[in-house]
Amino acid sequence: MRILGIDPGYERLGIAVLEKAAHSKGYSVAKKEDVIFSECFKTSSKLDFGERLVLIGVEIRKIIKKYRPEVLAIETLFLNTNQKTVMRVAEARGVVIYEAVQAGLKIFEATPLQVKVATTGYGRASKEQMMKMVKILVNVEEKKTSDDELDAIAIALTAFAYMRV
Repeated sequence: MRILGIDPGYERLGIAVLEKAAHSKGYSVAKKEDVIFSECFKTSSKLDFGERLVLIGVEIRKIIKKYRPEVLAIETLFLNTNQKTVMRVAEARGVVIYEAVQAGLKIFEATPLQVKVATTGYGRASKEQMMKMVKILVNVEEKKTSDDELDAIAIALTAFAYMRV
């Protein structure tokens, strides 16, 4: 099964596609999830916000078409004090969900707490602890250090854990 993990944003969007192969016949072998694609997709602050949303939609559509995931795993919003930022991220999140639904993907939404528990086993884990565990749980290239990209991987891992795939 393939899962598209998204760490939502409009300036930086964490994107990851993870795959877990089916068990071999005759005996059960636990297999790690493989990261088959990941990136931190960026849009320029010089563009109008609407143009940024279009670029996000085009990128998500392209990734869905190329990697053919069955599930979109996306993080729910964590409300902070900057309401303008939260609204803009919510709008970008809507574009991602729209593209996924249009392509027939199932939607899995995870809270930040669920992501921390799934990756570290501890709901109050620090960002550093989460990033360290992601690198242990899946093979990630050392050059991949973007928090957004690693968060997208963690969100996809959470979907595998909660969906029991």
